[in-house]
Amino acid sequence: MNKTRAHREALKHAWFNMDHSNTPIRKEIVVDLRYLDNKWWPNYGYVEIISEGPDSYWRMSTHQENPLQYAKDRMKEKEYSKYKLVIKK
Repeated sequence: MNKTRAHREALKHAWFNMDHSNTPIRKEIVVDLRYLDNKWWPNYGYVEIISEGPDSYWRMSTHQENPLQYAKDRMKEKEYSKYKLVIKK
């Protein structure tokens, strides 16, 4: 096992052994609009969906055309209907 992989495994092991009972519940869809004026990818931005709490941690990131509309469409789905929308400018 190389040094990097051993370090990663040690971090993962430490993470799973931490007490997460006091971790606050966070459910957010974060839309980053700072890159909409990019000359190579006009009107594209990043959307990150975050769900964390005492029982789980999940994060997904995507690069989308019309990122705000993408986020609104996700929030119409039952799974994401209670998520908070956060917009970065």
